[in-house]
Amino acid sequence: MASLFQKVARFARTPQGRRAIEQAKRLARDPRTRQQAKDALAKLRGKGGKGGGTPPRAGY
Repeated sequence: MASLFQKVARFARTPQGRRAIEQAKRLARDPRTRQQAKDALAKLRGKGGKGGGTPPRAGY
């Protein structure tokens, strides 16, 4: 059974994979998309966004 990395590498060599890579590179250069990705990561990490975070424990 092929490892995940081998499957990804094989996909990257296909025409569809090359298109996906080019699209990812293009989106990575776009400042608006970069900010959206940065905001999404901050939200997942609990550093920003509106609510969703755990409030601090009282008395500590």
